[in-house]
Amino acid sequence: MPLFPTPLRALFSPGTAASSTSALPPPRRPPLAGALLFLSLGAVAGCALSTRRLPFLRAISSARMESTSTTVPSIVVYVTVPNREAGKKLSASIISEKLAACVNIVPGIESVYWWEGKVQTDAEELLIIKTRESLLNALTEHVKANHEYDVPEVIALPISGGNLKYLEWLKNSTREK
Repeated sequence: MPLFPTPLRALFSPGTAASSTSALPPPRRPPLAGALLFLSLGAVAGCALSTRRLPFLRAISSARMESTSTTVPSIVVYVTVPNREAGKKLSASIISEKLAACVNIVPGIESVYWWEGKVQTDAEELLIIKTRESLLNALTEHVKANHEYDVPEVIALPISGGNLKYLEWLKNSTREK
């Protein structure tokens, strides 16, 4: 299918009557297809799911963080806690051990889950923990040792990019291992 309708195609195609009778050089075809391809790949490269759809982008996106020595591979970890006091206590111990650079405590979470053969519903709070990928095992062990639940939630998601200054701060605010 042509990019332009028939009347407009004559304006953008070299060698047509419209362009050959003019004293001006024939107009160049706009690089529309190339621009659209560039923009769509740029949009896809910034998307969290892009490496699943286009595996060749995995090397590009992971190099974005690892190519600079000022940052380290980083993650966001979710941990739920039963109440505000438990969240503050666990957050403070995580930060004091330098297992994370920052912990956000999000109140008002309602969790619905399967436990002991039936559906349970509980009010909880969510800890959003920003740390190095290399600290995940130590952080998980710390949470298990200091949490009220028999099976605490510890779920990690990769950080594929972001504010470089924040990612540098994250690296500088946490221990190496």
